[in-house]
Amino acid sequence: MLRIRLRRVGAKKQPLYRIVIAENEWPRDGRFLEIIGRYNPRTTPETVEVDEARAFHFLKNGAQPTESVAQLLKKLGTLGRFDRLQKGEAAEVLLAEAQAAAAATKSASSGRTRPDTFVPSKKAKKQPKKK
Repeated sequence: MLRIRLRRVGAKKQPLYRIVIAENEWPRDGRFLEIIGRYNPRTTPETVEVDEARAFHFLKNGAQPTESVAQLLKKLGTLGRFDRLQKGEAAEVLLAEAQAAAAATKSASSGRTRPDTFVPSKKAKKQPKKK
C-alpha cells in the first residue's frame, strides 16, 4: 500500500522534511517513489510546499496520507480540494486555486528561521591591521 509520508532530512537538531510517496513497509528515511513536497517546521510560520497535481494523482490512485501529512494537507486545503475533485469539479480550476493560495501564503510569510530582532554581540569588532 502506498503512503504519503514525511522523510526526515537535515542536520542533527535541525529537522527538514520531504513529503514523499513510499510503500508502507519501506523505512522512514529509506526508499521512496517520488518527492511531492517539502515541510520546514523551523521557519516562522512553518513552510509547507506541495505539488498538488501529483498529490491528487496519488490520492486518486489509493495512496493514504499518514496522520502528520494529513494534518499538513488539511491545513493547506489540499484535502478539501481533493474532496471537491472527487465530487466532479474540474482539476484545472482546483490547481489554479491551489497556486493562488500558495502564492498568497508565500508573499505573506518571510520564511525566516530567525526572529526579526537582531541583537549584535557585545564583543568588539576587530579592526583591520595597518600596514
